Amino acid sequence: MNKISKFVVGRLRGCGYAFKGALLLLKTEPSIQVQTGIAIIMTALGFYFNITLTEWILQIFAIGLVMSIEGLNTTIEAIADFIHPDFHDKIGFIKDVAAGAVFIAAITAIIIGLIIYIPYLI
Repeated sequence: MNKISKFVVGRLRGCGYAFKGALLLLKTEPSIQVQTGIAIIMTALGFYFNITLTEWILQIFAIGLVMSIEGLNTTIEAIADFIHPDFHDKIGFIKDVAAGAVFIAAITAIIIGLIIYIPYLI
């Protein structure tokens, strides 16, 4: 197998692992399941209100941001629990900061949603 073929096969394998990880996240994490439900509702609202292309881009970006950060938060928590299963102040700090990142992303998404949808509701 030449260099290009190895590269392509490696990238395809990597996409497979990423897809598997996304499915695992959706199957096992209640917070992602809730966020997926919200994403479906917001997508339906986008079609209902016929939002603009720019609004679609912002909405999709906000949804992807929140779900991606939630995935990283889940990973950080799992690693922290694996390394130190008992309560520890530093592990608690790490987990709180990771959860804080999700909170910031979620607040950003809410603000984007309000900016998009308030004009349609008024």
